[in-house]
Amino acid sequence: MQKKLYLCSGFSRSAIIMMKLATAIYRVLSWFRHQLTARNTGGHGIHSPYLFEWVRMVLHDENVYYAWNKIEEIRMRMLLDEREVEFVDYGSGKRRLSNEAKDNRVVRDIAKGSLAKKKYAQMLARLVNWLGTSQGLNILELGTSLGVTTAYMAAMDSRNKVVTFEGCPAVAEIAKENWKVLDLNNIECVVGEITADTLQFTVDSLRRIDVAFIDANHTYAGTRVYFNVLAEHVHAKSVVIVDDIHYNEEMEKAWREICEDERVTSTMDLYQIGLVFFDKNYWRRNYKIRL
Repeated sequence: MQKKLYLCSGFSRSAIIMMKLATAIYRVLSWFRHQLTARNTGGHGIHSPYLFEWVRMVLHDENVYYAWNKIEEIRMRMLLDEREVEFVDYGSGKRRLSNEAKDNRVVRDIAKGSLAKKKYAQMLARLVNWLGTSQGLNILELGTSLGVTTAYMAAMDSRNKVVTFEGCPAVAEIAKENWKVLDLNNIECVVGEITADTLQFTVDSLRRIDVAFIDANHTYAGTRVYFNVLAEHVHAKSVVIVDDIHYNEEMEKAWREICEDERVTSTMDLYQIGLVFFDKNYWRRNYKIRL
């Protein structure tokens, strides 16, 4: 089956290995560049009082919330899960959906490759908590995976509405099982490929986007399409988070263009993720922070 996949994709096994090696080398070099140019700051050097408070209260907050232990139990369960599922991946940008593009994968391997690190998932939860309102937030996630990061954002307040997109039906079902265990009832999962039309329809129905997490398509084209749709529905206090901004040259190009977008005021590059702010009262600046 694996040999068939290589042939259908147009690449030999050796070519696939070389591409993976090149990506790994690129990521190592990009990490060193970030370490050399980023600042390890507790908020000093952040000119906007609002963003200074964000760094202090979100990025460097060490409080642990009661719901987090249960979510981490789900993470550990997924990392040990031996079930095999039919896996469909739209996010690589290398192949379209077809019978040959489907693959069988073990859940634990999906978890190892796709779950956000604990510190970033908990940072998103603190961000949601910090932005929270009495009416709750509208949160959009592009890339559900097994639902761990989704659970972190949903668990902070039952009044929050979380809409999350997952391309693989089998993975979406496991995510739903996890939310049921956690008794989270404020999550809606949209299953299927995320196109500009499907995303636009969902965003129009929400009307307002408070938090958006882009973790679905690690290509330049996909990231730019998603961001452009979201940027038309944000408000001054909205935050858009982009994952894997240094994953490859395509993603770094997309991130640079997002930073330069006239709708954006400030951005924060944490290497693994980038945060985008839209308040016109902020200083227009791109911060690099070393964690």
